[in-house]
Amino acid sequence: MKKNIASARIDIESSALLKELNDSLPFDKELYREDILGSLAHSKMLSEQGIISKDDYEKIKQGLNELLDEISSGKITLDGSDEDIHMAIERLLTAKIGDAAKRVHTARSRNDQVATDFRLYVLNSNLELSRLLLELIDSFIKVAKDNVDTLLPGMTHLQHAQPINFAYHMLAYASMFKRDYERFISSYERNNISPLGCAALAGTPHPIDREQTAKELGFKEPSINCLDTVSDRDFALEILFNIATMMMHISRLSEELILWSTSEFKFVTLSDKHATGSSIMPQKKNPDIPELLRGKTGRVNGNLVALLTVMKGLPLAYNKDTQEDKEGVFDSVKTAKLSLMVLKEMIDEMKVNRESMENACRVGHLSATDLADYLVREQGLPFRDAYHLVGDIVNRSEELGKDISQLSFEELKSIDSRFSEDVIDILNIRNSMNARESYGGTSVKSTIEQIDILRDWIKSRV
Repeated sequence: MKKNIASARIDIESSALLKELNDSLPFDKELYREDILGSLAHSKMLSEQGIISKDDYEKIKQGLNELLDEISSGKITLDGSDEDIHMAIERLLTAKIGDAAKRVHTARSRNDQVATDFRLYVLNSNLELSRLLLELIDSFIKVAKDNVDTLLPGMTHLQHAQPINFAYHMLAYASMFKRDYERFISSYERNNISPLGCAALAGTPHPIDREQTAKELGFKEPSINCLDTVSDRDFALEILFNIATMMMHISRLSEELILWSTSEFKFVTLSDKHATGSSIMPQKKNPDIPELLRGKTGRVNGNLVALLTVMKGLPLAYNKDTQEDKEGVFDSVKTAKLSLMVLKEMIDEMKVNRESMENACRVGHLSATDLADYLVREQGLPFRDAYHLVGDIVNRSEELGKDISQLSFEELKSIDSRFSEDVIDILNIRNSMNARESYGGTSVKSTIEQIDILRDWIKSRV
């Protein structure tokens, strides 16, 4: 019987069911580029350290580069019977260049090989997602720039609370996505460590140069403990957590866009490009994109919990359970990239209905807190006394069928004689919004400052 390329000890053919359970090529072929780049760096180092001949290295290099082109172009498809991407590449290389290919795995295990491939993929994905986040944040800034004067009811408990401007609301999401960007970059910097050369778990007796292969592959440095390195999947957990957190932010925004696009709110109108109709109701325009984005959040959360559960009981070092690390990461990365791109496109083409937003600010007594602050500042009332007095005024407004901002000076004076005519300016909802000039507040002045800060931050990272 012909032995499996990676099974020297096993003398009978594996069970068909074992192969179905064990083989990972159907999904880990995603790593073909990283696997070839890792083998190129490793074989170059082996040659320069005198572990393999320069002639063998030249054959290996030529063969691997040809394979990279052939797989990338689709000339070769990775759908054979190989156990995984590592064995597939080694088999294809052996068929192409002969015995020299059998030397490429010297001083290396599949344990450090897969850890290297997967880490490279995750690191690159961190950078790609970071770039997409910068583009999305820029879209929020552009919407904000056009809407610093657009009034919007700020809410707590989904109830009208205080007047803000729509730009300020958009910048709140820009701030969330800024934190997401910073998490991806932080993960990249923390995990930019090379596993290559760790071999199975304890290093190798061959005189390898791990510093060289780390530099060759773009890593900052090699890892310091091989036992930890081959079994470490913290970098995968981090990107799954970062994606789950980012998708939670996207889901929160999606929930608001769904509400805002209803007939009851009419705050925004989504482009027809980003909506669908009904199979039976011809008048329908459904906000499918934000609904789908909201739903995808559950999917990426599941991928995070799945890998946490896989890793929680694994003894050192490598265990085959870890083969379950990739599909969830591939899925979450793909989902995250698509989500960021479609969300940016939707935000760019969203119409803001300014009049509907401003009309909504005249419901819910949004300037009530301003009136309480006025009584404290101008009349010297303790805040709690002012708070209860304004509560009585709100009740009176309800009886009159008015918003507090619509009360006349005479109506206010009839409730409490201490009011002077300047109180009408205090109750004006636009004045209320602009009064909040404290750092990070919602006034037009403060909002413009926030836009400038975020613009400068983006420029420093492009």
